[in-house]
Amino acid sequence: MKQLVLPIAMVLAAAGSTTAALADDQPPADAATPPAPAAMTTPAMSYPLTANPKPVSFDFGPLGTAYVTGAVSALAFSQSDAVPGDRTTRADVSNGQVIVQTTDGVFQYFVQAGGYSFPTLGTPYLTASRTVDATYGVVPQAFIKLVPNANLSFQIGKLPTLIGAEYTFTFENTNIERGLLWNQENAVNRGVQGNYSDGPLAISVAWTDGFYSNRYSWGTASLAYTFDPANILSFVAGGNFDKTTQVTSATPLLQNNEEIFNIIYTHTDGPWTLQPYVQYTRVPKSSDSGTTRSASTYGAALLGNYAFDPQFSLAGRVEYIGSSGNASDGAPNLLYGPGSKAWSLTLTPTWQIQRFFARVDLSYVKVNSAAPGAAFGDNGAKTSQGRIMAEAGILF
Repeated sequence: MKQLVLPIAMVLAAAGSTTAALADDQPPADAATPPAPAAMTTPAMSYPLTANPKPVSFDFGPLGTAYVTGAVSALAFSQSDAVPGDRTTRADVSNGQVIVQTTDGVFQYFVQAGGYSFPTLGTPYLTASRTVDATYGVVPQAFIKLVPNANLSFQIGKLPTLIGAEYTFTFENTNIERGLLWNQENAVNRGVQGNYSDGPLAISVAWTDGFYSNRYSWGTASLAYTFDPANILSFVAGGNFDKTTQVTSATPLLQNNEEIFNIIYTHTDGPWTLQPYVQYTRVPKSSDSGTTRSASTYGAALLGNYAFDPQFSLAGRVEYIGSSGNASDGAPNLLYGPGSKAWSLTLTPTWQIQRFFARVDLSYVKVNSAAPGAAFGDNGAKTSQGRIMAEAGILF
């Protein structure tokens, strides 16, 4: 776990040997102190967890003021019908990450470093140490950002995806675990992205390597319209403009050659936040990928949260996903076998007191029309799986 310890130790050492100060301990405004940070929209975070509004800052002179935030958390879970290689119970680190970023000026940067895991419904759990090695490394996201004016910006580097309603890391999301629809989406991609906003309209366009394939043939676009502060509608589309055969633990062959579409709606009303979205994916047939028929998935989800007070809330997610084809027509497998379907239900009570948070996931997944051996349990014949997972940590 050296990947987790080193970045944290470096920041703590720096904090003890420099003149960096917490924002609420800064001297009067007329002193030579860095300005208050702009709203930090990266990393993006869903309700109900909130980032530190007064992060540690470092004044690097001509390089600007850098803000240091991060997440340190651990999880533990118990599940039914674990597949071979997984465990019935486990405890692990879910985040040990430090984030350094600037938010002002024409030239900005963002660096996220440390360890992480991606607990996801309906799939075996991969430990943080193995996840780092198998996916995006000890620096999962890092990019430079050019901001010529308030309406336009450009990013280049290891970028968060534009696709989907759920983010990559646990601390960013409503629930601890990502959902069934997230399994069809990419998470981190390398490439370039342009962003433009004008009043209620926001547009982003990216050219990347898709599912971290190191083959730059993916195009993605997002269009969001804010009707008012309580209602936002987004359209997202992406796909591979070539056919690539790259396969790694972070690059599934079929999904990396797919087309994907989202419609996402976000509504807030007092203590309520509701976010329904629909998703469609299509993998065309290709001799390069060994598929003789095209295949698709179609799904819908509803994410929601009710805030009882500033410290306690209850989040939930219900979703359904189906896939095309059947075992006899040669369709490729995008789920639990060709033509399989699944639905899930997750409830997540969450407590956050200043920078400390604790929450529990109660989740259930049900699979229908699974291929033999493709579902849960020792022989893959069990068609349901329940989990109880707890996570606690600090957002500094």
